[in-house]
Amino acid sequence: MINMTNNSKSLQDQFLSLLKELLQIPSPSGREEKMAAAVRRHLDTMGYTHETDAAGNVLVRLEGRDPQAPLCIFAAHMDEIGVVVTHIEDDGTLCVDRSGALAPFKIGERPLQIIGDKENITGVISFGSGHTATFDGGIAWEDVRVITGLSKAQLQEAGIRPGSTGVPISDGRGPLLLGVSADPMVAAWTLDDRAGVIMQLQLLQQLKEQSIKPHRPTIVAFTIHEEGGCHGAKIVSHRENPEIFIAVDGCPWKPKTGIEVNDLPTTWSKDRATHYDQRLIKVLFEAAKNAGTQCQTTVLTNARSDASAVYESGAAPRIGILGHCRFNSHGFEVAKLSAFPNVVNTLVELFKMDW
Repeated sequence: MINMTNNSKSLQDQFLSLLKELLQIPSPSGREEKMAAAVRRHLDTMGYTHETDAAGNVLVRLEGRDPQAPLCIFAAHMDEIGVVVTHIEDDGTLCVDRSGALAPFKIGERPLQIIGDKENITGVISFGSGHTATFDGGIAWEDVRVITGLSKAQLQEAGIRPGSTGVPISDGRGPLLLGVSADPMVAAWTLDDRAGVIMQLQLLQQLKEQSIKPHRPTIVAFTIHEEGGCHGAKIVSHRENPEIFIAVDGCPWKPKTGIEVNDLPTTWSKDRATHYDQRLIKVLFEAAKNAGTQCQTTVLTNARSDASAVYESGAAPRIGILGHCRFNSHGFEVAKLSAFPNVVNTLVELFKMDW
């Protein structure tokens, strides 16, 4: 039995409720508008003034206790991995490629929602028959088709075209609770980065409820198109010129990387693009301690984040990342449910500190 405070239990229950809601919203890169609308509705409910820029990023600006201190941006991306239509065959079957770092075996043969310019349609991914002599189970995107049951003319009428994107239908996305009810794991397609969006919304709610004002002028950003380019984060950072950029996102688990899938907040010390700001890591450790938990940190040789992309582009001189550790990546992801309130409480403590 875990020892959970009322605050953590409330945050955990709220996290699950919001996750159920946001998992119903398709949000592939380039089509984040429905997710952005949901974020704005929650910000309106909390009484926050917000803005949406030309790219589709949603921003909340917070005054700092020291208005002269350099700007900090916290960012969680609204988009998810999916597929993109590359060609429509004569029988209405769709040829597709990945949108974001999605492998065919991760998505499997399952129903998809294809987002059209006029309406959405449902199709089923097909890898072909396992009863053919040439089938050996090795699937490349050039082998993948989406069966729609519609003609080319009907697809055109719906606005399905090369460039249309698709994601798994809402049924079967989760969330699922695994293990013992007192300390469950949560699984969903995908936590990346709906979990970050939710934790930033919860952070903003806690700031309101506790009347907390950050030390620095701060932007809490909900960004577009992280999958495949981190474009939204770079657009915001190049325009706003922050000193510090912190991504609120998950961390994939790998053996022998110093981290575990548990209830501890997770930060990165290095990824394939760059080293993160080591002074900032110490600050995150202190904030986690103040929140009654501790931070674990890792080096990831085959990953990058909005933060490292921003740093690599020269848009912020100091970067960090904070989130949860999860099994699986770019697929049906699994994390400890108790990690999410610990991340939120760490962020709240960070906002209380002078740093």
